[in-house]
Amino acid sequence: MNLIVLEPNDFVSEGHVRLVDRRLVHARKHLRVALGDRLRVGLLDEGEGPAAANIGHGEVLRCDREALELRVELGHAPPPPSAVTLAIALPRPPTLDKVLQQGTALGIKRFLLFHSARVEKSYWGASALEPASVRRQLLLGLEQSVDTVLPRVELHRRFRPFVEDRLTALRERGPVLVADPEAPRSCPRALAGPLCLVLGPEGGFVPFERERFAALGDELVGLGPRILRVETAAVALLARLAPE
Repeated sequence: MNLIVLEPNDFVSEGHVRLVDRRLVHARKHLRVALGDRLRVGLLDEGEGPAAANIGHGEVLRCDREALELRVELGHAPPPPSAVTLAIALPRPPTLDKVLQQGTALGIKRFLLFHSARVEKSYWGASALEPASVRRQLLLGLEQSVDTVLPRVELHRRFRPFVEDRLTALRERGPVLVADPEAPRSCPRALAGPLCLVLGPEGGFVPFERERFAALGDELVGLGPRILRVETAAVALLARLAPE
């Protein structure tokens, strides 16, 4: 935990927070804080407007089994967001957790989870998709990367409406790159400006899905001959696309 993410209901008065959950446990067991220590903190931004200067420090006023209390001063902006919208065919729950955490740590602010032929229908009923579970993974990513702007997550349960309708607005903003092991060209490097990166399920897209993306003008790109897990491919592709 490189940043303690605060929420409005943590404040007991102006500039004074009281924490009683896992953040307290982390401070006591891992950070081993003492009175007067300064911890890096940030106020969660739900992303409704421009990012605020809401990162700073909290001075430890109390830390025991019952509560961690901090005097908070904020004034620094979070790191700039990624310009990539990350669209992923819904993976199995443990992989989804990793993708949400790692994507958030890399600055993704919009995740699109969609259905495709090789996605197990049971995944859509998994507890990993419950709002509280998704939010937890996003917060872990923010804590890791010292960020405070909470990403958005969209669910799209039908392939064709997602590809033909939802992606249309994104195509108007920038390229849509579809990652696929059978792609004819390598993923480009260091692209500036908005784009949408689409990753398929374990096992890849079926021929119809590849053809549909291509017919709509999207470009299939790859990372070479190795077949990677979804969470590995996502990190490798995002790192490759990040502007230098």
